[in-house]
This record gives sequence, C-alpha cells and structure tokens, in this order.
Amino acid sequence: MSSITYTNRNSFSVLGKLLIALFTGIIISIGLILAFGFVIQIKNANHIIPGVSIGGIDLSELTPQEAAQKLQQQIPYPDQGRILLRDGEKTYLLTPVQLGLFFDPETTTTQAMKIGRDGGITKRINAQWNAWRYGRSIAPVFVFDKRVAVAQLNQLANQINVPVIEADLTVSGVDVVVHSGQIGRHVNVDATVEKIAALLPTLQDGIIDLVIEETPPYIIDAQEQADFAKQILSQPLKLTAENVSSSPWEFTPDVLATMLRIERIQDNSGSKFQIGLNTDYLQNFLFRLSRDVSVAPKDARYIFNDDNRELEVIENAVIGRTLNVDATINEIQKKILEEGNHEVALVFDENKPKLTDDLKGADVGVTELIHSEYSYFYGSSADRVKNITVAASKFHGIMIAPGETFSMADALGDISLDNGYAEALIIAGGQTITGVGGGVCQVSTTLFRTVFFAGFPIVERYSHAYRVSYYERIAGGAIDSRLAGLDATVYVPVVDFKFTNDSPYWILMETYVNPTYSSIQWKFYSTSDGRSVDWTTTGPVNTVDAPDPKYVENPDLKEGEMKQIDWAAQGADVTVNRTVSRNGSTVFQDTFFTHYQPWQAVYEYGPGTEIPTPEP
Repeated sequence: MSSITYTNRNSFSVLGKLLIALFTGIIISIGLILAFGFVIQIKNANHIIPGVSIGGIDLSELTPQEAAQKLQQQIPYPDQGRILLRDGEKTYLLTPVQLGLFFDPETTTTQAMKIGRDGGITKRINAQWNAWRYGRSIAPVFVFDKRVAVAQLNQLANQINVPVIEADLTVSGVDVVVHSGQIGRHVNVDATVEKIAALLPTLQDGIIDLVIEETPPYIIDAQEQADFAKQILSQPLKLTAENVSSSPWEFTPDVLATMLRIERIQDNSGSKFQIGLNTDYLQNFLFRLSRDVSVAPKDARYIFNDDNRELEVIENAVIGRTLNVDATINEIQKKILEEGNHEVALVFDENKPKLTDDLKGADVGVTELIHSEYSYFYGSSADRVKNITVAASKFHGIMIAPGETFSMADALGDISLDNGYAEALIIAGGQTITGVGGGVCQVSTTLFRTVFFAGFPIVERYSHAYRVSYYERIAGGAIDSRLAGLDATVYVPVVDFKFTNDSPYWILMETYVNPTYSSIQWKFYSTSDGRSVDWTTTGPVNTVDAPDPKYVENPDLKEGEMKQIDWAAQGADVTVNRTVSRNGSTVFQDTFFTHYQPWQAVYEYGPGTEIPTPEP
C-alpha cells in the first residue's frame, strides 16, 4: 500500500512574498533611519538636534549661542526669585543671585549639544531619532557660590551681631563701679549658608530664618565683690625680701587700682565674679625685680694643703636663690585676697652650689699634685705684670668636673679697665698695639702647657701671629727654642682655649704669679690615673727673616726723637707631636702645627728726624 503527499504550491508562493516584503520593509526602514540620521547630522552640525529641551524650553536646531540667550531670557529665577532672610521681626529680602546662585548657560548648552553626538554612528542616530520622535529634556545647570552667600551674610552680621558684655567692676581712681551686662548675638554664617544651599536648588521662593547664636552674660550680684575690691584698695601693698637694701617695694592704692581684675569663674554654686590682681602686671614687675634680688650659686674655691692633703676654702660657696615669680604671685593673691594682709614676702627657690665649704678632697678625687708648669715673663712692663696677675687670679681655686670641657674665656669674663686690667701691648689687626689686657696670653700659654704636659685632650687652641720672646724664655731669662709652638692666645670672646678633663676625678687648679722672679706657676691637683706624655718638636723650621724696619712719622714726637712700637721676629713653622699613654698603651695622639709670620719692627719718629738707611 503506498501513500501520496500533496504539496500546495500556492502556499509557498504567498509565504515567500511575505518574507520578501518584510525584509524589504526592514531595509527601507533602516535606510530611512540612516538617511534621517545623516540629514540630522548634516543639517544640525553646529546646532542642537531637534527634540532637545532644557527645563521645558525647546532648543531644537538652535546654535549654542542662540540657546544660551534664549535660556537666559526664559530662566529668570536667579535674578527674579525672592529669598526672605528673617531675624525675628527683622527681614532682609534678597535674590538668589545675591546669595550666590548663578545660571550657567554655557555649561547647559554644552550638555545639550552633546545629545546625539556621543558614541558610534548607530548610537548617535538612535539618540537623534528618539529625541526627534519622543523628545529629550535635561535640567538646566546652576552654580552655587558659597563665597557670595558668606560675604552677603557677613554684611548682614555687621548689622545684627552684638558683643556679649559681662557685668563688670571698674575702678575710677579708687572708686569701684558696677557695670551691667549685655546679651551677645552672633550670626552663625556657616549654618545659615547650609539652609540657603538646601533651598536654592528647588528654584522656589522661600523664607529662611537666620541661625542666630546668643551668648548671655553671667548674671550675678556684684555688690559683694565691689565691697571686697574697696577693701583691697584701702591701703598699700608691700613686698619684702631679706638681705636686699631696696626692700620693701610699695604699691599705693592708686597703683593697686590699675592692677585690679575681675575673673568670671564657675563653681558648684554657679557663676560669679572673683576679684584678683593683674598677674601680667605683677609678672612684668617681678621679672624685672628678679635680676636684682636673685643670687647665682657660686662654688667654693679651694687650695690643696700639701701637708695634711686636704682642701682649704679660700672663697666660700654662695647658696643661690632665684625669685619664684609664680609662687610669689600666688602668695600675694593668698595674703591680700584671702587673709586681707597687705604685706607679702617674696618667694625664692634655693640653688645650692655643687662645691660646698665642707667638701673633702677624697670625695672628688683631689688627693695629690699631678702636674705643675712654669712660664716666664722677663722684661714685662708693670702694666703687663698687673694683667698677668689679675687674669691668673680668675683661675686660682677653680675645680673642673670629670668629663667637663673647660673654657678660659668663660672663666676670664670681661677684660676691661673696670675689672682691674691695665693697658699693655697686644696683637690685634696684624700689628702690636696698646690695648686693655695685654699679657693675658701669658696666662693662656701657661695653662696650655700645663694641660699639654699633664696629658689632657685639648679641644681648642690658637697660636700667636708671630713668635713672642716671652713664651720661649726659661728660668733665668734665656731663650729655649724648644718652647716655640707651645703658646696659646685668648681674645675674649672671639678666641678661646679649651680642654677636657677626661679623667674620673675632679681637677683643682692653682695659679701663682711671682713678679720678683717674673714667673707664673700653674698647678693641677687631682688623682693620677697613670697617664704619661711623650712629645717631640721640629723646633722652628722654614725660617724667614723679618722684613726691614718700618718708620712712621709721628707729629707728636720731637725732631730727633724715635720710639719703637713693634719688634722684629723671624717667621717659622713648628710641629709638635704628643703621645699620651697609660700603662704602656696609647690613649691618644695629637699634633699641633704653628705657623709664625715674619714680623716687622716699627718705629715712630718726630718730624725732621733722620731715618736710618737699611743695610744692603
């Protein structure tokens, strides 16, 4: 049995025609859309595409400039809106633009121009089609400049703000007057700006209450304090101090009246006024006074008794005291305010010296003479000897602590006529001249050699500009050139000599000047730690003869009169090496190089005097 299938050829023909028609329609639609897009692209190349609006304002096919102009005309809110700022019954009417709201037409039209122009061709044509067919609306762009709002509010604040005035007690002469207070009012600009910033974006008129902060004064009955103030002004205040010739210091009621102050305080009972004295005034007075009444602590000075090996006090220690300004002010407040007492003793802090009168040598390691050194000043003038004596006395009995770096300049202090020095020859400005303190370098040279041969580290040392004969003399007055390069100069406060006590024991220094033998002796007392010193010197090398003498006319001298004011010295270089050892091991080594300039003799002569001719 067979089956037969019949096919309806007409059905296939109809379906095919439908598919062809559908496909053709799609092609035509796409073509129309593409054609639409190309037309829009070409026609509106510099215009906003059709269908775009801003806040309901149609901007189709307008240039950005035309759109901006249209928007400015049809968006009047910034200039025509009304914002009422209110402070109770007072009101201030302002426009949004006065408060910093500005319409930005350029940014707005720029955003409008972007519609239909972003992405690929398909995306752009689709956006353009939808805008044309359904419309596309965007919001206008506003800018809120808080700075404008702040400036505007600050202007209003100048009218609104009032300072808080506390109840006060003032003094006229010695009369106390009570003044009432006033509530302070202050516009909180930042908080008000936040309220403005919340309203303006709605583009609606509105009322904004200014944020006002009020500060009430402290409410108290000031009569009791006024009576207390009168009691303070009833008699003078006296400050006293023992052992001060200028004590007491008195403040009359008129002066006290200028010092009165009223402080607002808070305690368990609430707020109230407290009468006191102006601490700034008292502080300034007491700070100035402290320089006169304070005493610096001063260490005792000693010599070492070689017989009983004990320290003997040659200058007593001074217990220092410092005016405690804060404690004194507190005492004044306590006495006059709490007790009604108008006489107050100054309060001092005691400052004890490190070295007291009862110090034992064994306690600080001063038990023996560890080194002594001499230098000689034959031929020195009386004024130079005087300066050597005065300067050396500054060091007699001084103690140097373990680890301390000692400064000669600090110990010498001011070298002046008022401090006992005389004028003698000094080296300054490249020449030998008369100056205060000439001869002090004899003392510094002696200390340098004592430190050098005792084996202590030298921190700072400067040589003289030229070889000075005083510093190369030995007992009897002869010259020993091995002493060249072992001099040190000090010129307070610019040039100093410093060394460090690197031992575990204190060092006691003693100085002795003997004008009869033209000598100065420097002693170091301590406890030997076993150190020894080896040294070598090149002596003067690379010597250079002094220049020919220089002659300078001095109209104050008579004809034929000649006076020498500077002396010739041979130039040279000297290198001194030192090795400090302990128990056979080197502790440290150092080198001292000295360059001496050749020095010219200088003579002054009276007018008409025959000048010697230099030998060829």
